[in-house]
Amino acid sequence: MKGLKHKLAVALIWTFAGLLGFFKGHGAKQKWVFKIKNKYGNRKQVAENKLIALRGGVLLDDIEIAAYHK
Repeated sequence: MKGLKHKLAVALIWTFAGLLGFFKGHGAKQKWVFKIKNKYGNRKQVAENKLIALRGGVLLDDIEIAAYHK
């Protein structure tokens, strides 16, 4: 059921983006899709941070992550 909801949400997003691009132009479409992706990407990141904290892990900020991966 979760997979079906996800597929339906993606289909609705792309349908709306297509209509937006048709009426307002390609730039408006790209701006809207970028906004939606960032919104849900941030939610995913917050959920991952909560899971790490619950497991007793240490949360790192962006600078510490960048230094660790060099």
